[in-house]
Amino acid sequence: MSNLQFRPIVTPRQVIEAGAFGGNYFGVDVGANLEDYKELFDYHFNGLDTSLYLGETYKPKLNCFKTRSGMPYSYWKEMGWMNERDPYGWFEWWCKYEMGQRGNDDDRQIIRWQNFCGISGRWRLDIYRKIDNNNGDYSISRRVQQSLLHWGYIVNEEDYELWKQYRRR
Repeated sequence: MSNLQFRPIVTPRQVIEAGAFGGNYFGVDVGANLEDYKELFDYHFNGLDTSLYLGETYKPKLNCFKTRSGMPYSYWKEMGWMNERDPYGWFEWWCKYEMGQRGNDDDRQIIRWQNFCGISGRWRLDIYRKIDNNNGDYSISRRVQQSLLHWGYIVNEEDYELWKQYRRR
């Protein structure tokens, strides 16, 4: 069991409810049997319209920030970032992790999360820098904010204030 800090701000369900992944995260054909995902879907998405996570095409208008964000599945596969246990990738891993399932990829995935949107994550720091450079405009960089949402992070005033304090050191 990993002792690395991993504290997304929202749940996987909230990410899907916000329309992340253009509604087709689990709709991408990776050769997985979706019947094997019934427990995961029931646990996280029970009662949600399946078009929010099983859609056949990517629909940017579904996304919280109404923009296409992220790389295509083929890119992630080519980079070798997919784990056999979680063929859909990081979000699938997170859903399983939230269900209490642990695996040999936990530390790597948590480190990826930390590097992306943890307290000193590249994209978290980047968005607050952009907000600051634009006089506190939280509507800036919708694509970056959409990507952060994919990873369970939402830009917020409390973290922005912490970023400003940290920056002044």
